[in-house]
Amino acid sequence: MGMMSEFKEFLEEYKVVGVAVAFIMAAATTTLIQSLVNNIVMPLLSPLLPGGDWQTGLLLIGPFKIGWGAFLAACINFVIIALVIFMIAKMVMKEEKVAKK
Repeated sequence: MGMMSEFKEFLEEYKVVGVAVAFIMAAATTTLIQSLVNNIVMPLLSPLLPGGDWQTGLLLIGPFKIGWGAFLAACINFVIIALVIFMIAKMVMKEEKVAKK
């Protein structure tokens, strides 16, 4: 068996191309979700946050600067991404259940 045929078999067996496509789509989705949070969600929440400029929100403890604003945005990004993944997985799993019957 030649090296190229072994490589092709490896790609097919471990579904490497599908994983690569999923990875690229996840990166694009992450960028989209970050934009949603930064440009739509957080401006709506800004009046509720002290100072209004949520991304530069800092907590100063002696020499330490804790960027709570950036952390808050990352938490919201995570929750939205997790919710989207949950909804997609639920939809896909439902389709699989219907197909099995």
